[in-house]
Order: sequence, then C-alpha cells, then structure tokens
Amino acid sequence: MARLPPRLTKRSEFLRAAARGRKAARPGLVLQALPQPGARLRVGFTATKKIGGAVVRNRCKRRLRAAIRQAVAEAPMPGYDLVAIARDATRTRPWQQLLGDLRGALRQAGVLP
Repeated sequence: MARLPPRLTKRSEFLRAAARGRKAARPGLVLQALPQPGARLRVGFTATKKIGGAVVRNRCKRRLRAAIRQAVAEAPMPGYDLVAIARDATRTRPWQQLLGDLRGALRQAGVLP
C-alpha cells in the first residue's frame, strides 16, 4: 500500500491554501490546491462539526486519507499543498464515487491533467 504524503499540520498552512489555492467542490468532498513549485506534495484533512460528532468526522477523514493515498499511488503529483474537506456525503458515498469525486476535483483544480 502506498504511503500518505507528508501532512499539513499548522493552521496557517490550511488558511494559506484556503486563501490562495484553487477550489473544487464535489458531492463527496471539497478540495483546495495550492501550487508549491519545487516542493513535495503535502496534504491536510478537515471535517467540521456540521457533518457530525467526533466518530463521524474521524471516519470521514479516514476515508479521505485512503482516497488520497490511492490517488497518489496512481498518479504522483509533486509541488502542491492539498486540503481535503469532508462533506455530509463523504460518510455514505460509495467508494468508487468518492474516488471519482477526488479525481474530478484534482483535475478541476489543475493538479492532474
């Protein structure tokens, strides 16, 4: 199994991706992508309390981590800070549709061709 890229951990990194990055919304997730030329791919995950309690939020973030891990294994994408934001549908969306949402969002944000 592919490893997850390094993580965004500081609030300022998340805010910078939100302010300056390209955004792509899909039913299963929202993706923010900030180009970082010459840097490695880094990812961050977030889920608001609107989608549920801690158990639901953690499950949604686990699903997003697995989807990103699979997408990175299929097509490496260096030089971006990516923030994946869980939505209500993230928890119940069928796996293949969630992967399709992620791939579509990556294309819309300009990360994938």
